[in-house]
Amino acid sequence: MNKSNSNLVQLCSQLKKKSIEDKMSIWKAIALYLEAPTRQKRIVNLSKIAKYSEENDVIIVPGKVLGGGDLQHKVTVAAFTFSKQAVDKIQKNKGSVLSIQELMEKHPKGTGIKILG
Repeated sequence: MNKSNSNLVQLCSQLKKKSIEDKMSIWKAIALYLEAPTRQKRIVNLSKIAKYSEENDVIIVPGKVLGGGDLQHKVTVAAFTFSKQAVDKIQKNKGSVLSIQELMEKHPKGTGIKILG
């Protein structure tokens, strides 16, 4: 991987290692999404999260979450980065915002997680 963002390189390495250790392909898939070229990065608005999620779902976005749209229910969202507006709207609905590392620690088996991108 030829990336200049050392945090991204380290995260992808951790995800691949976790995938091998726990034999859970979800973490490898997330790493591959994050390694994609910049033009193919996943950018998701809250409107898409609202459309494809339900109350108390756990969502992972292998990219950036933006604040476009409204969220009417409580969800847990993990992503590489968030806009300030997205964080405010998620927390306003009593949802939680996590980094991908934090999600990996809370849900090591990756069960019950929806990938949006």
